[in-house]
Amino acid sequence: MKIGVKVGDIMTRNFISAKPDISILNAVKLMVKKRVGSLVLVEDNILKGILTEKDIMWALSKKNSKKDLSEIKAREICTKKITTIRPSADIHDAIKLMKKAKFRRLPVVIKKRVIGLLTLKDILRIEPELFEIAQESYMIKEESEKFKRKQAGESFKEGICEECGNFDILYNEDGRLICESCRDEM
Repeated sequence: MKIGVKVGDIMTRNFISAKPDISILNAVKLMVKKRVGSLVLVEDNILKGILTEKDIMWALSKKNSKKDLSEIKAREICTKKITTIRPSADIHDAIKLMKKAKFRRLPVVIKKRVIGLLTLKDILRIEPELFEIAQESYMIKEESEKFKRKQAGESFKEGICEECGNFDILYNEDGRLICESCRDEM
């Protein structure tokens, strides 16, 4: 189902970028100042990674125990395995790619050079009815996961994760009570 709207038509051209060597502290300050949820990390106009709010939260919970945020570089915690898209691609293809990769942002590139950033917000601004399509697949996935857990007789409880120390829903893995994040990392 092609929509006829191209990625290049709706992408954010004035995306916020930084060098991969920026400290997490300075990256947070830049993100707050510019009111964005991510930074595109580029070096010589070549994409090196994306630093998201989620990456920063991970650093706060994992890396901060040993290092100050001004000592941690963005390249150490950013998402490096990035799915990109061309500006000539149809928005429908972009949505499918975002769902498959589980990303809310796609750098738009031509010959490894970043020319824009496509976000779910950009797509929904142009085609609000696409929200239902995007939401539907996530709801189906969530419901199917619930069904699998119920069939497996998996139970959970709330408490402190024995791995990371965060309060969350805990799962019994090999006799240890751990949260879903730590469980996924295993």
